Amino acid sequence: MKCLWAFWLASAMLVPFSGQAQVRVGVTTSLTGPGASIGIPTKNALDFWPKNIAGQDIHIQVLDDAGDPTVATKNAWRFATDGFDVIVGAANTPAAIAVAKVAKETKTPQLAPSPAELPKGEDHWTFRVVMPASFYIQAMLEDMAKHQVKTVGFIGLSDAYGESHLQALKEQAASHEIELVATERFSRADSSVAGQALSIVAKKPDAVIAIAVGGGAALPQKALKDRGYKGRIYHTAASVSPDFLRLAGKDAEGALVVSGPEQVPEQLADDHPGKQTSLKFVALYEDKYGAGSRTQFAANAYDLGLVMEKIVPQALNEAAPGTPEFRTALRNALETQGDIIVTKGPLRYTQDDHWGFGPYARVLITPDMQGGWNLVP
Repeated sequence: MKCLWAFWLASAMLVPFSGQAQVRVGVTTSLTGPGASIGIPTKNALDFWPKNIAGQDIHIQVLDDAGDPTVATKNAWRFATDGFDVIVGAANTPAAIAVAKVAKETKTPQLAPSPAELPKGEDHWTFRVVMPASFYIQAMLEDMAKHQVKTVGFIGLSDAYGESHLQALKEQAASHEIELVATERFSRADSSVAGQALSIVAKKPDAVIAIAVGGGAALPQKALKDRGYKGRIYHTAASVSPDFLRLAGKDAEGALVVSGPEQVPEQLADDHPGKQTSLKFVALYEDKYGAGSRTQFAANAYDLGLVMEKIVPQALNEAAPGTPEFRTALRNALETQGDIIVTKGPLRYTQDDHWGFGPYARVLITPDMQGGWNLVP
């Protein structure tokens, strides 16, 4: 009997961890408040995550943070102290940055569905599934240069999301021979930006960059149009939402948005590496939530499920879920996994890059004025 027990124990040590323990994922997102238009699609996309990976059940718990960084911090601490293996969050940038501090302190991997811009070295435990501000601004400036734009105005949120794009604009504009001539800010709670729009129009820039989120992006778009602005108006992917189209109405016409390709997969070239994954995402999401319901926020969360499918089996070779060793193994797997094909194409994290996207991850789109979007050639 003793020999049989010794044989069983020795054999078990050779098998990767695959018991009945769950891989637990804590999600903090904005289900209420002004950020709900991005937080709810994030939650919805969790429906399409795998329920089991490598023999381990995937347990997901979602907490509402209402877009408040303080609440997101409390949620993150709750997950970390309860031994969750991964924290996903938050839907907006300020809250995601707050979560990153908890991730670093507790050594818990954070998968961020929003662009958390962090100082060098502060993102050791944070991995994003979106592009940084510099990536969006670069695409806007390249398009401006093609259309002989020489001056640009900026109107954006007075928080970390807006400021990261303004900083990127200041750093890159001169190399494209474009001058920043007007800068205006507003808060997420503002219901009007009439004064800011008037100040920008008075400077007569050839183009304007508007940095806002969801339905809030309709504010600068409408305010500029109402004051007779005829130049090019650029947005980031955070503006891509049904709320933006609904609230901006006819004034959405001509808006130029640097987005992920998953918003228009049907219009992508067949050789785009993310096309088939994007088409699958859209089919799943719109079958459940209705035609035209796709958003980049949902796609970002869907992509994180694809990331989990790759890294969990690798981490299970090192440790069991619910342990510090497993969390470290997940973090290391993220840096060494290589290409993961998501809705934006290949995603590859490295030790020095926790953003991971290349040029396939962005396209320029514009409203088709029928409730959808068209790819700009």
